[in-house]
Amino acid sequence: MKVLIFGASGSGTTTLGKEIEKRTDFKHLDIDDYYWKKTNPPFQEKTPLTERNENLKVYFNKFDKVVVSGSMVSWGKEWETAFDLAVFIRLENTERMKRLKMREVERYEKRLLTDKKVQQNSKAFLEWANQYENSNFDGRSLKVHNDWIKLLNCKVLRLDGKTELNKNMEIVLNEIKTIAKS
Repeated sequence: MKVLIFGASGSGTTTLGKEIEKRTDFKHLDIDDYYWKKTNPPFQEKTPLTERNENLKVYFNKFDKVVVSGSMVSWGKEWETAFDLAVFIRLENTERMKRLKMREVERYEKRLLTDKKVQQNSKAFLEWANQYENSNFDGRSLKVHNDWIKLLNCKVLRLDGKTELNKNMEIVLNEIKTIAKS
């Protein structure tokens, strides 16, 4: 069984993916680990598309039960048919941006106050993330995700990111059980 969890940055996709791994025998794969090269500070250099797909496929195919968290809209058509279930998490923009700002502070700590490059990158990231609901934005956006959902060859659950994690877990695990029975 292959499950994809995606949504805007800060909506709770990675949190839900990690929780599924913690409570089940699914292996969690975070798209950020494949999209970005390992740098310090993190998220500075992208991995080329072909390389990231090859790297992800190694682990995606290694395990029977995989939950992938992150947006794969631009990763290629093959991913439109790779999953048994997709979970789209949506969170109201104000709350999502509050989460992202807190995450930036936790991630970079003092460097967010002292390192100009970290400050610039954090500011650029938050500005980018804040465009998610802008229908004219040509990057990853709600419109792009909704269009991509129509191309997915599996059931798509829509969850609210403000719902308690345990409740969303229950919804996803019940759907996984239903799919496994069929």
